[in-house]
Parts: sequence; C-alpha cells; structure tokens
Amino acid sequence: MYKLYTRPGSGGFVVEAALAMAGVPFEQIDVPKRDRPDPAFLAISPLNQVPVLTLPDGHSLTESAAICILLAERHPQARLAPEAGSPGRADFLRWIVFMSSVLYPAILRLYYAHRYTTDGEDLQPVKKAAVAEMDRGFAVVDQALAGRDWLAGETLSLADIYLAMLVAWHPEVEKARNAWPNIERLWARLRENELMRRLNASHEMWP
Repeated sequence: MYKLYTRPGSGGFVVEAALAMAGVPFEQIDVPKRDRPDPAFLAISPLNQVPVLTLPDGHSLTESAAICILLAERHPQARLAPEAGSPGRADFLRWIVFMSSVLYPAILRLYYAHRYTTDGEDLQPVKKAAVAEMDRGFAVVDQALAGRDWLAGETLSLADIYLAMLVAWHPEVEKARNAWPNIERLWARLRENELMRRLNASHEMWP
C-alpha cells in the first residue's frame, strides 16, 4: 500500500488527487510543522518537506511533480496523463516540469523569503521578485492555454490539477483570475469538479 506524508494546504493536494483518481488505497500521514524536524521523517525527506510518497516496496519519493509522473506511469488505466508516445504526453511533461521548476520555486521564495537572503531585516525585495517571477510564469502558461481546454491532450490530466494548486497560492487571487483568463477558465471547471471540491474542503486551497 502507498503511504502519503502530507499536510493541509501543501503540495500533497495534487498527489491526493492522483491517488484518488487512480482508485488505489493509501495511508495518509499528516506531518505537522515543527521547530525541530522529526529525524524519522528527515530520513525520507531530507529537506523536511511534504509531500512524500512511500511506495509499496518501501522506496520513498519526494517532489510532487515526480510523484505525479510516476503515478501516471504506474496507473495508466486512470488516465492521469496522456499516454506515452502521444503529442499530449510531450505537453504533459513539458508543463509539469515547467511549473515545478519555475512557478513552484517562485512561490517558495515568496512564502519562505527568509531562506533566500542573508539579510533578515528586509525580505520585501525577495518577495517582490518572487511575485514578479510567478506572474511571468503564469503568463506563459496562460498563453499556452489559448484555444484549448487542457494543458496536455484532450482531457484533464494531473498537469491541470497541478496548475490549479499553484495559482491558488497566488497572493492576490482575484488579480490572478483577471490577469490570466485562460487559466481562470480551466480553474473554474476544476472548482466545480466533485473530487476537487472534496479535497478543497480539507486543504482550503481556494474559497
């Protein structure tokens, strides 16, 4: 059985969605934020970050994007991503890696600005630059969605859920909805999705 180490409002949101869509049983372990990390948790997550997915064979995997790709490969019947060899598969890999390498790090710089400067007195320049990088990345994704319903292929994939999770973390959500109409169009559909509504009830990702 899978074990998912997570906490509400974290990147575990998309992994919970993936496991639910795949219809596979898993044990959910909530990891509270602590001043002193649990050594046992550090053994599987050296950066003390969630989510972590422990596979049935005992191997543990960090990084939400990597977990999404692995689950899509392991459970092809769930259609978590376009099938290998399809044009949509290339788009899926492109955008989930783009979001994990451009948008997610910018979000971390905003909410954990103290980690990205040695000047503990003035975090505003770090935060301002982080929001600018977020906005630049979301604009790229919004343009990619012009004239299409989903980021990859003809149906919903984990890339779309990943995007909705990230845009929900924008510090000015109403601005985000107005600035990127194509992302908002996709996000609006997901806000009405039964599974997303259920997960949002526990994660409180959006109002």
